[in-house]
Order: sequence, then structure tokens, then C-alpha cells
Amino acid sequence: MFKKPVEAKSMQRLSGADKKKLRRTTKERFPQASDADIDAILPLKGGEVSRYVIGGADLMFPGISIPPEGLPPFLAGQPWAVKVPGNPAPIAVGTTTMSSAEALKAGLRGKALRITHCYHDSLWESVEGHYVPNAGFLEDVVVEDPALFSVSQLSDASGDASSSLHGDKVIEKGEADSDMHTEKDVDAPQDVDISNETCEEVVAADMSGLKVSDNVRAEESNNEKEQQTISSEEVDFLLDKCLLQALHTSVKDKDLPMPGSTLWSNHILPCRPPGITLDIKKSSHKKLSKWLLAKSSAGLISAKEDKYKKEVMLLAVNHAHQDYMSFRPEKQVVETADQRYDSSVGEVRHAKQQLEVAEIYKPSTHVKPIFTSLGADAGKYYSASEASEIVFSYVEKENLVKPSDKATVVLDAILCDALFKGTIKKGSTYPTEIHKKDLGVTFLNRLQAHHRVSRGNDVAVRKGAIRSIQIMTERRQGNKKVTRVSGLESFLMDAELLASELQKKFACSTSVAELPGKKGQHEVLVQGGVIDDLAKHLVDHHGIPKRYIEVLDKTKK
Repeated sequence: MFKKPVEAKSMQRLSGADKKKLRRTTKERFPQASDADIDAILPLKGGEVSRYVIGGADLMFPGISIPPEGLPPFLAGQPWAVKVPGNPAPIAVGTTTMSSAEALKAGLRGKALRITHCYHDSLWESVEGHYVPNAGFLEDVVVEDPALFSVSQLSDASGDASSSLHGDKVIEKGEADSDMHTEKDVDAPQDVDISNETCEEVVAADMSGLKVSDNVRAEESNNEKEQQTISSEEVDFLLDKCLLQALHTSVKDKDLPMPGSTLWSNHILPCRPPGITLDIKKSSHKKLSKWLLAKSSAGLISAKEDKYKKEVMLLAVNHAHQDYMSFRPEKQVVETADQRYDSSVGEVRHAKQQLEVAEIYKPSTHVKPIFTSLGADAGKYYSASEASEIVFSYVEKENLVKPSDKATVVLDAILCDALFKGTIKKGSTYPTEIHKKDLGVTFLNRLQAHHRVSRGNDVAVRKGAIRSIQIMTERRQGNKKVTRVSGLESFLMDAELLASELQKKFACSTSVAELPGKKGQHEVLVQGGVIDDLAKHLVDHHGIPKRYIEVLDKTKK
């Protein structure tokens, strides 16, 4: 422990756990001290999140101080102001990334606000006569307003301080308005308030003025009530029912053996009743592997843990088991993955639009004389068959088929230059004829290769062959697996939307990062080794052809 020299410091940064422990100890040792007294000596975290927000980061849900009654209802895309507790002046404004219903379904995780303007950004600096609202606004962090803190202390001491004693400075809070975007995300401790105050009405607006239909409130209330009252026994019953429904309707013997994660996401979850959130952690088994092994012990299924993949595999289904034979599957429309995602935020909009990928060719300077002689446009794109038809039309027009051998084409000067100019070594002779089976391929190789990708109304034409999507699983931090997906931009896919989609499908954390040295190209990081399921998802739900997906599992030795 003391192999290295110990350096005593006058100040040491405490972790969050140490801060809480120190506050508890102080409160126990000095029971007569009020919370305000302890806050004065040991201030709360205050402006830790503000440091990141004014540094250009978006606001995450874990960084929001949520009141006991919960967040008020809100819709996606609404403008909100960000404040530090104890400071009335907003430090930033942004728009919500999802609705309150979607936020609750996501467990209040992920990005809450996309920040558009903040204190000390370029817009704030460019405004003539800009000023710091109060003494709580420091250079790189915002804390509670000391003036308000001193007033509250005076109020506690006298017991008769007026609520209007907030200092003599009037804070105009309606100056924040811009469309500046930041791309960094920070998952910070809870210490920032958000309020739904639009830029034009930020002084007069109040949270109670937010109008949302009663249906939304009722739905959220019912969901919260349902999640609070459901017992572990009821979850166990739902799990067994969904498993039997899946075994009768969607699980086929030809698909076995099947990973437990695939069984859960592709078969069990779609069989749950509408509006029901099925959480294995709320069951008596707590883990998917324990539940499946319990069903295997009961004889309903045959399951075994794969020590190499560290996952329970479904090996077989006992169709003669009493539970299987007595169960009558319900006649219901099984909710597909597309319907699940689209019903919330429409994040698989691309999945419903047919993807079309075509390899196309543009005439190069070598072959342009061939197109010109036929009156064809040398500036447009051609498919492989169309380009081959051009060269064979030229052969027919110039009567270049060898009379004694119909499978051979005699090369004239124009066709010879189009096919071989610049490829023959100096001093070598040019060929005088070519076999018909080689003519089309040789001609295509002399054209400029391009590819066209279209999805709905979005069309992109790029030079060169299309780049495949790369899916790679690797180990990080010991035995933890992470799956990385890149190359999505080639197929007009949005990395942020796919990350949110995969988060719900695999019930795991996801993130998006820009590839180093490749501006505008991103990769999605998915927790866990889901390489096979992810590839299947891209094929089934996004229409990506298998030949354009490359997989690499670095966890296998």
C-alpha cells in the first residue's frame, strides 16, 4: 500500500459516495444543524453538469434534477430552458429529443435535450452588451446565486423575510435564442433543472401552462400505476404465457439451436399483450438465463449454457410436455419489430422504405468514342447490362464479328483503343481480336464504377464500389463484449436512429461516435455480443443485402 511515496495535499476531491458519507456523518455528529447549515459547509454538487453543458454537451436524463411528482408531460421537439438549482437564470436552451411517454419507456436514460444555445458560446460572446446574470455564473461553471442563498439564510434567521428579497437586480431571461448545435454527450450526476419556457415567453411562462391532451396524461398515469402494482408472480405468469405462445407460433425446430437473447427479442417480446412492459428483472428469476434453465429443468424445453458464448442456448422444444399440450395459443396479430419501434417515435421509418442498391458505370475518356459513334449519351450512368449492350451494338454496327468464327470479335482501331489503350506494355503488340465472352467484362473494366443507393425519396450516387457495413464484436474491460457497427452512411442510414432502435430491441445501452479521421462517418456501439442478431436485423428490417455485410468476431480465439 505504501510502496510509493505518499504526498499530503491541502485539498482533495471527494467522490460522490464520500460526499454523501461525510454529510451523513456531519448530520449525525451535529443533529442541531439544519440542512441549510450543512449545505453552507458542504455544498451539494451544484454546477457539475453545468460545466459540461456550457462546454458544448447535450443534456442527458441522468443529469436532470427530477421533482418528487415527476416530470410534467412534454412532446418531442419542444423548447426548454436549463437552470441550475438555486439560480433563476437559464444557462442554456434546447429542444427535447423525445416525448415524456418515450422517456419513461426508456427508463429516463439517454439524451434529454439537444442544446442549441448556452452561456459563453459564440452567440453569447457576439452579442453587444452581453452580461453575466448573477454571481453564480462563473467562467466555466454555473452554481447557485449567492445573493439568493444569503437572502434565504437571512429569512431563516429572522423568520419574517419577504419573498421579494432577491436582490435589486432584475434578471431578463429571454435573450437565449439560436440554432447552434453541439455533438458531445455527457452522462452526469443529477443537478440541473429544466423548465419549459420558450425564448419569447421565458419570463412569463410557467410549467403549469404546458397543455397536453388528457389522453397522454391518462396513458402515462396508467403505465406508471401498472408498473408499480405488478408483482413478481404476475411477471412469472406473463413470461410463461409468452414463452408458450412463442413456442406454438414463431419458434420453429429448423431454427434451433437458438441463443436465448434471440428467443427473447424476436419471439417472446412480440408475444406480450399490447401495452405491457415485460421486464425479466422484475420476475422471481431476475435473469433470462436462470428462467430458461428453470424451464429446461421442468422439461418444457431443452436449454444449456454455452460456456464459450457465455449464453444459454435453446436446443429443443418438448412438444409432448403437459404445459405445451394444454396451452391454446391466442389468435392475435403478433407485433413485429417494425411496428414496435414505429409506434413510439417512428425510428424505423427507413425500414419501411425499400432499399435499392445498384452498381452503375459512367463512360471514361477511353470508351467515349464508342458511345459517340452510336449517338449514346456519354455523360449518363449505365447499368452493367446497358453498358455491355452498347459495346455489342458497336460490334454489330461495324460488322466486327469474325466470319470464320462467330464467337470472336475483330478489333478495329476505335474498339482496340477503348479496350486496351494504356494497358499494353511498351514494345508489346496490341491484340487484334477478342472472344465475345471476354468483351463485356473487359469493356466494363474500362468504365468508371459508381453505385446508386435509394431509399424512398433519398437517392445518393457515389464513385467507386459500395462499401460494406462492418459489424465487429470485441472484448473490453475484462470479459465485457461490445459490438461496433460502421459504414451505415453508405446505405442512407442514420446512426443515431439505429442506436436508439437497437437499444430497445436488445434492451442494452448504445452510443454513437464519429470515426477518427472520417468526417461525417459514425459507428454505433452496442453493449454485448449481438453480432449475428444485429446482422439479421439489418437484413430483415432495413433491407441490407447479405453480401454487403461483413462480420468479424474478435472474441473467438
